[in-house]
Amino acid sequence: MGTLYRDLVKPLFFRMDPEEAHERGVEGLALLGRIAPLRALLEACTRLDPALFRPVRAFGLEFPNAIGLAAGFDKNARAWPAAAALGFGHVEIGTVTALAQPGNPKPRLFRYPEERAVINRMGFNNEGSEAVAARLAKQPGPGHRRIPLGVNLGKSKVTPNEEATQDYLTSFGRLADHADYVVVNVSSPNTPGLRALQDEKPLRELLGALSAANRARGEPGAEGRGRKPLLLKIAPDLNWAQIDAALGVIAEFGLDGIIATNTTLARPGSFAEVGQAGGLSGAPLRRRSTEIVRYISRTTGGRLPIIAAGGVVDEAAAGEKLDAGATLVQVYTGMIYEGPFFAARLARACADRQRR
Repeated sequence: MGTLYRDLVKPLFFRMDPEEAHERGVEGLALLGRIAPLRALLEACTRLDPALFRPVRAFGLEFPNAIGLAAGFDKNARAWPAAAALGFGHVEIGTVTALAQPGNPKPRLFRYPEERAVINRMGFNNEGSEAVAARLAKQPGPGHRRIPLGVNLGKSKVTPNEEATQDYLTSFGRLADHADYVVVNVSSPNTPGLRALQDEKPLRELLGALSAANRARGEPGAEGRGRKPLLLKIAPDLNWAQIDAALGVIAEFGLDGIIATNTTLARPGSFAEVGQAGGLSGAPLRRRSTEIVRYISRTTGGRLPIIAAGGVVDEAAAGEKLDAGATLVQVYTGMIYEGPFFAARLARACADRQRR
């Protein structure tokens, strides 16, 4: 499969505009999700043998392997039912905002193949939480899925930061029933002012309100009811004091985990001369993301589950994240360069590593 992608499919996709190629990929996986026999056959080929490999358990959920599809690929919940067939152990949709929005002007997605990197300034383009909730209501729900589904929530661009809490609460109210876990994304660099919500005071207000709404749902129950695992996604550009403050707020409100990290505004190495605005992902982010994962793990004594994202472009990078203290690993940019079955390859390598 890897050779087929490298020699035939990848050259075709890389001749397209990056965003057009992304849309074709989403459409292809959405189609696969509707072809049950093919989906089942592929899943049988990519699934780890549960007799040999133990599932990963985190924040009350069971994951068949450690590799997930990061938010950003399937913004509108169109393609995720095919994710298990590609070897993913979980998938995160979004980012979803309360209001539908087109995102930033095009072009807004740029590949850098020699560096195995991408810069994007998509700007949370999505159909809005009401439309996404309606789509999820027609798809397999909690307790009826092959793999856990996370829902990543962001702030609508037109909503001022002073009203951000209500914006997130609106999306949470619409989508929580359909999620296995919920992510609070305050770390994208492509919505003006969003990262200011990572500051301690607004973060405390936001997470306090969401935690209260989550607790009010009651104990977890069947068909998606009850409290959901709640996670925070942070930027790689925070300093250690800012990360400490975020960890303090997470502990204060009893959040279930953290995702480290989003894309970066830094321009390391050859990217110092690149003039494109937006978040940089892929190989150049690997080192910083791992440093943050390691810092969080040590600071919390390994008690806070960490989903590591950033720079996972090969098996060594995924193993590095687990060694640094991550419980789960997410990929997106790596799949662009390595193909749709990259997750299956990583999952087996990580499972073998953990067995050893």
